[in-house]
Amino acid sequence: MTCADIINKLKACSSQKYKENVVRMGIPEENSIGVSTADIRKMAKEIGRSNELAFELWKTGYHEARLLAVLLFEKKQVSHDDIEYLMGDVISWDLCDHLCKNLIIKMKDYDCFIKEWSRSSETYKLRAAFTLIASSAIHDDKLDEEAIDEYLMLIRECSNHPHEHVKKAVSWALREIGKIDYCNNEKALILAKELKENGNKTQLWIAKDALKEIENLVKVEGRKRLISAKSKMGREV
Repeated sequence: MTCADIINKLKACSSQKYKENVVRMGIPEENSIGVSTADIRKMAKEIGRSNELAFELWKTGYHEARLLAVLLFEKKQVSHDDIEYLMGDVISWDLCDHLCKNLIIKMKDYDCFIKEWSRSSETYKLRAAFTLIASSAIHDDKLDEEAIDEYLMLIRECSNHPHEHVKKAVSWALREIGKIDYCNNEKALILAKELKENGNKTQLWIAKDALKEIENLVKVEGRKRLISAKSKMGREV
């Protein structure tokens, strides 16, 4: 299947409803096709991995083609420069998160992007840094306490960034760290309460948003991470 064939197939799956959703996220209408994520994932399974095809799709500029491209990349063949190139084209939170959760977090050296992008002045590189922290807290079984402490330090340092898409990712990262176990829950709670008591408007928002999730967590047998005490399983503890 060629790039042109895939674009035609995406257009055949399009709907005005999904296109309007994409445009509302700030994607130019001319770059929007309007295809559901479920259809994109189904198509990715049918096509299979191909970096050459993925880059062709990415370069079309279509939002949905880029979402599909991320799922086609073979992570072992993607370089640091490739990731920087892809991030340079990101102009929406959903493509940012999709790229982080489906490709970057699966690379062995994903941590280097966290360190670099947490110091970036570019909105979506900053968001990506904290999306990766949140993803690592959920999925990386080898994440050690030293790395977690460093991530908490980055959360503190960047917690005053006012952009909506950045502050939401910072809160997300803090919440996911707080769900790892009781030890890290305590660390996350301390930071959240510090931001609440001494922070500016943005830090206060992050603190309140995080505390809603991490103040009442419990350990459930058979579950690796802490869960809400208000959930069905949590109430049974």
